[in-house]
Amino acid sequence: MRVLWGEDKTRQWLEGVQANGPLVFAGNTQVVDAVGAGEIDAGFVNHYYLYRFLAEQGESFPARNYFLPGGGPGSLILVSGVGILKSADHPDNAQRFVEFLLSAEGQQYFADETFEYPVIDGVTLPDMLPPLAELDAQAVHVPLSDLADVAGTQDLLIDLGIIE
Repeated sequence: MRVLWGEDKTRQWLEGVQANGPLVFAGNTQVVDAVGAGEIDAGFVNHYYLYRFLAEQGESFPARNYFLPGGGPGSLILVSGVGILKSADHPDNAQRFVEFLLSAEGQQYFADETFEYPVIDGVTLPDMLPPLAELDAQAVHVPLSDLADVAGTQDLLIDLGIIE
């Protein structure tokens, strides 16, 4: 948010969230559970946590994801990565593991079991997972180096009393 919006707009947004008296949960699963139980109206979570509930409890589970339209920080797509350390004791095995993760079989596992979006073509999405092309998201590329100011974000959150 700070990279895309700047400090002032991010501060205003965070103050708006704080004005609503948000509850803090231990993790995404607890947030989805609380929304499903009607304890809270909405929560910020990664999309795949809800799909776990739907897979286990069926379509009667009352919560649904809302994919924010129009791009921006709320429409963030987090990309997972993998790498091999130069100091790896078994770099050949590590390479084989990476190749498996990026294979059709590995990517199909992530799509079917964890409801993650695949990074290769040819992987079938579960019916409940909308294709990325159907989401109203705008591509905003933020280089990882632009996210290096973790201390600045931490200072903002401390200043607003969100974290200690």
